[in-house]
Amino acid sequence: MRKLFALLLIALLMGVGLIAIIETDPGYVLVTYGSYTLETSLWIGLVLLFVLIWVIYLLIGFLRRVLGSHRVFSGWMHSRQHEKAMRLTNQGLLHYIEGDWQRSRKELMRGASESEAPLVNYLLSARASANLGDQEQVEAQLLAAADASKDAKTAVALTRAEIQLEAGSYRQAVRSLEEAKRNPGRYPRAMSLLKKAYIESGDAHGLAQLLPKLKKHQLISNDERLALERDLYGRMLREAGNSLDEVNETWHKIPASIRSDSNMIQAFAGLLVSLGGNAQAEKVILKELRNRWDTALVRLYGYVESDDAGRQLGHAESWLADHPEDPELLLCLGRLAARDKLWGKSRDYLEQGYRLHRTAENCAELGRLLDALGDHSVAAAYFREGLLLQEGQLPALPKPEKMVPQAQLLARK
Repeated sequence: MRKLFALLLIALLMGVGLIAIIETDPGYVLVTYGSYTLETSLWIGLVLLFVLIWVIYLLIGFLRRVLGSHRVFSGWMHSRQHEKAMRLTNQGLLHYIEGDWQRSRKELMRGASESEAPLVNYLLSARASANLGDQEQVEAQLLAAADASKDAKTAVALTRAEIQLEAGSYRQAVRSLEEAKRNPGRYPRAMSLLKKAYIESGDAHGLAQLLPKLKKHQLISNDERLALERDLYGRMLREAGNSLDEVNETWHKIPASIRSDSNMIQAFAGLLVSLGGNAQAEKVILKELRNRWDTALVRLYGYVESDDAGRQLGHAESWLADHPEDPELLLCLGRLAARDKLWGKSRDYLEQGYRLHRTAENCAELGRLLDALGDHSVAAAYFREGLLLQEGQLPALPKPEKMVPQAQLLARK
């Protein structure tokens, strides 16, 4: 109580003193602005200044509240747009998976317009347009995807290449992947697409350049690589089959590991024979048969036209001791004996092969030989049987009531 009384007394004394000061010298304040003039005492001016500062303070507080509310509103609107974009994108994705390309594209494009990261929307929309056959929209959406992100160049190229591959535009797909294939370790998907494009387009040389990169970056299994190499180099050999020089040049470009493959040796020897390189073909066949028995090469040996048919027949007959019941060897011997004009021996070998395994080819050779020897009726029987063997899928049909007597046994006992 005493403290309150003392404070009131002090305040009263200060007020009396302030009034005394104001009455003694009220002061003078003059403010001019253009043609306007404001005159007042110092103390009234101080009061007005205080009121002005207070009004400015209130105005600043009001503006802060208004702007803060606007930011909250903007954030709310942004959140609403983001949720809408996500909802449209999810719906578009679901319809894409379901195969409803029209609805999928519409929702994905609407989602892209509301999204801050529309790249995925544009890429999927391009795929949907491709499934609709709308190539113009495909390109438009791929360009939009490229504009949406500066880092989307490779993703756009891969998407474009996949769409082109599905459409069968293999050459265009290779061009789309030119940039990505320069860095195979970074873009393994591009390498897989290039492999498919080269295989489907039959580009053997492009695939030959790609295979070492696939192997280096472990983008292909050993089994798949070997299968591709066999097919690739076999195709290159066939494409080079216009002259012996081209065939030999291509053969020496093939890796040694592939040249040792039996199928490749068969293809090489077959090309040599077809182009008249009989001497070289004989060397290749005999060298391979010294290492391993290969019935396909034995059969091919019967096509080799040697300058010394007797010597060639002797080589083939030396194999009989180890392979007495090989039909392909007997067919080969029959042909070589005929080339050496040993007609009886040729017939013996061909008939032995016929008894072991009847084939249309064996019947044709027997028919040709016997027809030349004047035994036309038996030759005709062989030709007839060979034709029936070749057309083994004939349907069952009824036979005439008047049967033709059975022909004599073809092969001699």
